[in-house]
Amino acid sequence: MFVIELTYKVPLAQIDEYLESHVHFLSAHYGLGTFIASGRKVPRDGGVILATANDRKEVEAIIKQDPFYLHQLADYKITEFVVSKKAQHFTDSFFLL
Repeated sequence: MFVIELTYKVPLAQIDEYLESHVHFLSAHYGLGTFIASGRKVPRDGGVILATANDRKEVEAIIKQDPFYLHQLADYKITEFVVSKKAQHFTDSFFLL
């Protein structure tokens, strides 16, 4: 699994200009099963995406499709982790790649 942390490099007004296209990007990857959860950081200086992928290169390729990346609006930090414990209400398939 991967945690993708976005940190905005530009004022929120510029972020908001591309927010709709960013949401379409997110929706596409939710539809593919790649993204599990996402949201804004508090304070609103970026966001976080929880994702599944085969490897880091795949995550990097996905990020390059994000309008925030394409328009150089955010920096991205990718953290890979191995799930070793989970809440009971999550199915095992939720964490399988």
